[in-house]
Amino acid sequence: MLTPFLLLLLSLLSALALRPLPGETAIPLFLLAVVASLAALILLLRAMIGRRRKEGHDRRQDCVVIDGSNVMFWQDDVPRLAAVTAVLDEVKRAGLKPIVWFDANVGYKVADRHMGPRDLSRALGLPLRQIRIAPSGTPADPLLLEEAAALGTGVVTNDLYRDWVEAFPSVRVPGVLVSGRVTADGQALLKWAA
Repeated sequence: MLTPFLLLLLSLLSALALRPLPGETAIPLFLLAVVASLAALILLLRAMIGRRRKEGHDRRQDCVVIDGSNVMFWQDDVPRLAAVTAVLDEVKRAGLKPIVWFDANVGYKVADRHMGPRDLSRALGLPLRQIRIAPSGTPADPLLLEEAAALGTGVVTNDLYRDWVEAFPSVRVPGVLVSGRVTADGQALLKWAA
């Protein structure tokens, strides 16, 4: 991005130095410097847009979606946020950014009360922007599968999503669904694709 910036700077300085005085007609070198300035500006804008797209693409590839409503049962089949936290630790250790989805009733399952995104963000130690809760009456499954497909990433879950295979055929692709368990001592064991 330095090269387009330097081209723009040099062409603007050239145009400034070659600008005609009042009452003079524009000389061809001045017009050439103006055209070069416009071309350099276009190159700079394209470089900036391309860099933003690349950064966004890299961020998406580093994500993984977690089916929190499934994962919370991974330790002794009892719903616990500690199981989700153990999986989050393992996902982060793998260098991935987790996006966690829950059904609307998550709070009643783990704390006998309603829990919103802020409550879960605090409980899990995750930024609010990485927590998703499905609207009441809507299962989280199609929403999390849609986000995973849009991001081109996998889903940490033991669910096979048989009800959603037709709408999301990617769940059949090996490695898209990452299964696992949480041991009695709270260690998450994930079966990453080889």
